[in-house]
Amino acid sequence: MIDAREVSLADIRLSEFNVRKDLRAGTEDAGLEELVESIREKGLLNPLIVRRCSDGRYELIAGQRRFLACQRLGWETVPVIVRDVTNDTDATILSLIENVQRADVNPIDKARAYQKIYERYGDYGSVARETGVSVETIRKYIALLRLAPTIQERLTTAEGPAGVETLAKVAQTFRPELQERVLDRIGGFKQKIQLEMLKRSGGDPDKLEELREQAVAGAFDTHLCRGLDGCAYIPLELLEPVKRAIEEFKKEGNAQEFKEIVRKLRR
Repeated sequence: MIDAREVSLADIRLSEFNVRKDLRAGTEDAGLEELVESIREKGLLNPLIVRRCSDGRYELIAGQRRFLACQRLGWETVPVIVRDVTNDTDATILSLIENVQRADVNPIDKARAYQKIYERYGDYGSVARETGVSVETIRKYIALLRLAPTIQERLTTAEGPAGVETLAKVAQTFRPELQERVLDRIGGFKQKIQLEMLKRSGGDPDKLEELREQAVAGAFDTHLCRGLDGCAYIPLELLEPVKRAIEEFKKEGNAQEFKEIVRKLRR
């Protein structure tokens, strides 16, 4: 049974377990003003989610932006759903599930939430089951907590030194004192090229300067060759010659031999 009711806005306090810590993430400030206007015109379409406190008040689990918008509108009461949640990690999970699909949540906030849940269960599979997020994605976000503090401070969703996948790879590969230097070397390239540069560096930041020069020259620009059943990446300058050779081989060569070549390429 859902416990839905109207409660005084003054009786609700923000929870330290709410995933969303950084309201500046992405376009959050502008987004909050837009939300205020939306609620003013249409009302609050989704109730806040709270849990009851021992003093009779309520702690907000999910709906922080809606809560702040209602405060700005000067509302005295708001609709809420009271959840029977006594465990702090369960509160974090509820907040995370509400926010995890939103693009404007600071990745570090997500990372800290995933880490808290991981600390409770002790394995990534359990975190994945609780949140509905893949183990690979959870690992990437938690790796962000190994970034240098200066990088974490700059990491928001609208702007930042790189994408989450690249930053996770940097955190997993290089010590914090080297990470700013690494990001400087790979900056300005698409994430796929950044990841290739990191892979080819072998964890040696000194190799990145040469790799940067190669990337500027287009050495890592690749296209997927669909003629190989989507199994191989071909350098741009070789793409057309290889495609022509494949077509000729398919016409004149042995079909079984062609399939064997494709099978080997997919290894």
